[in-house]
Amino acid sequence: MTADSPKPEPVVYAVDGAVATITFNRPEAMNALDVATKNALLAAVREAAGDPKVRAVVLTGTGRAFCVGQDLREHMEKVKAGETIGNTVREHYNPIMLALTGMPKPVIAAVNGVAAGAGAGFAMACDFRLAADTAGVNLAFAGVALSADSGGSWTLPRLVGQAKAVELLLLPETIPAARALELGLFTELVPTDELAARAWELAEKLAAGPTVSYASLKESVAYGATHTFAETLEKEDEMQMRCFLAPDHMEAVSAFLEKRRPNFTGQRGDL
Repeated sequence: MTADSPKPEPVVYAVDGAVATITFNRPEAMNALDVATKNALLAAVREAAGDPKVRAVVLTGTGRAFCVGQDLREHMEKVKAGETIGNTVREHYNPIMLALTGMPKPVIAAVNGVAAGAGAGFAMACDFRLAADTAGVNLAFAGVALSADSGGSWTLPRLVGQAKAVELLLLPETIPAARALELGLFTELVPTDELAARAWELAEKLAAGPTVSYASLKESVAYGATHTFAETLEKEDEMQMRCFLAPDHMEAVSAFLEKRRPNFTGQRGDL
């Protein structure tokens, strides 16, 4: 890239059919999160969530890393310039995490390299975490004398248990892919050169599925994590009614009775 060349977009958003791919695109910085990247990521996640044509989302990175978290070089430059930096959690990470976890369609993290700090938080917020066998996870917050952000204190204990979560946070180190799989941080390991194809295969499968059902299942599970059993039963009733009214339910029943594959459209019904 020459001095006159346009600066590459820090996040690339692309839609192919019913699958949206969001790609961190700062390989020279291991996809560290500067302000421009955080703003672009939030915009991309919200665009995918709001596009009815998109029925599955893939989040991945370019180069050697998935995302190594906060850009500490920019962070230090802002400190030296006397700028306020303590608001990035509220202004950037929290909205990104709420948009990711509230996505009304499946989200796949295709973890192509190390996922550290907020990068690990983003991956843990996804429904599936496919990882290259050369990838790794580092809960790096204590290493820079910070507390967890990007939802790590919520998602991590739910994946690995409270005691292990505290251990990983207090003693941060890069967890190799195989160990991360054992702990539940990764869903599936894939040879590095097969990761993109495997993520696309899963995304296409999910994009052809009952989107309203997927969204309702995700909402029910998230609700149940913080509510009583009785309250969760009420939420299940609400979600079941939403699914019952969607065209895909009758299509699924008809296909079952007719012994054929269902053709799901992902459309919502009238409430």
